[in-house]
Amino acid sequence: MSIWGRTAIAGAWEHPTRFAPHMTAFQIHAESARGALADAGLTIRDVDGFFTSGVGPIGLLSLCHHLDLRPDHVDSTSIGGSSFVSHCLHAAAAIAAGLCKVALVTYGSTAASERFAIGTAGTLVGEPPDQFEAPFGPTVVGSYAMVAQRHMHEYGTSSAQLAEIAVTMRRHAGLNPNAKYREPITVEDVLASRMISSPLHLLDCCVISDGGGALVLTSTERARDLAKPPVLILGGAEAVRHLGVGRHDLLDIAARQSGPLALARAGVRHDDIDCCMVYDSYTITVLVTLEALGFCKPGEGGAFCADGRIGLGGALPVNTDGGGLSSNHPGMRGIFLVIEAVRQLRGGAGPAQVPDAKLALVHGTGGMLGQRHSGVTMILGQA
Repeated sequence: MSIWGRTAIAGAWEHPTRFAPHMTAFQIHAESARGALADAGLTIRDVDGFFTSGVGPIGLLSLCHHLDLRPDHVDSTSIGGSSFVSHCLHAAAAIAAGLCKVALVTYGSTAASERFAIGTAGTLVGEPPDQFEAPFGPTVVGSYAMVAQRHMHEYGTSSAQLAEIAVTMRRHAGLNPNAKYREPITVEDVLASRMISSPLHLLDCCVISDGGGALVLTSTERARDLAKPPVLILGGAEAVRHLGVGRHDLLDIAARQSGPLALARAGVRHDDIDCCMVYDSYTITVLVTLEALGFCKPGEGGAFCADGRIGLGGALPVNTDGGGLSSNHPGMRGIFLVIEAVRQLRGGAGPAQVPDAKLALVHGTGGMLGQRHSGVTMILGQA
């Protein structure tokens, strides 16, 4: 029996903080859990499944202690920024299998307070060394810059087209009272910002913030009787790519595998999707992800993103909260993609609401494009 449509997101809450040196990551986890449970009309005592990541090898145990949780099912899958999208799919499977009845997914980070270099750090801790790359000190942003350079070489994509993505995300952030940066910017502003790793400028890169959020999932049947309109998990898929300098096509990213499979499992087409929340660690991440998901053909992403189609009022509004480029990016942003999609499908996105939104696609990226990375795609819909 298929798991799709049998599980719903019943609660969602985003922590409003963007800089909280007075708080610990565990405090943000706890406050986010409380907010999501209140949103669902449930309490911590209802939770029997717990999912989290970004808290170290056995951090889930410490978080269970901190939250006074004694779950029947746990999952600390850690595949980078897509982890929390993955957790939603795993929770759907666990609930459908009877492993738990109410799943809580939490995230909290104080990356900005700790001055953690999200985009310019070297190879991530725990990754095996690459004998030909490691001696030269590759950085996260350097890896994405290679992807951008390759796309420009193959298709003639311009820095101005990438800049349009940053401008659109900032426009959306202007409608989000909690966004870290809300002041409008222009293409000229992006191109005039300092170069970080050619061709990516400062404003092509995500913000660094503190933050967190939480989700509550349960069976669709139970969710119908709870406080808020349920948002159904209609389909999803996970994929990985293991790339590197001189090995494979840098533009063959995991979304190319997970996207079509998620859509097929949900029984929907690209034209059915009303809004799209994709990982935006950099402007190039948005462009190549939309291509890989199939919303436009390879090489057409620059024009697709630059002509207004990904903005509010366009054919495919993307990251309507401002995304990681302007709203927040505490290090692992996948949970915020899901939260914003839930807002849209509930009709609760305020001035950023997409009219009559019924279906949303969420895609998280973990690790680094151009190297080892994960891609998780999920289709959400109204009940």
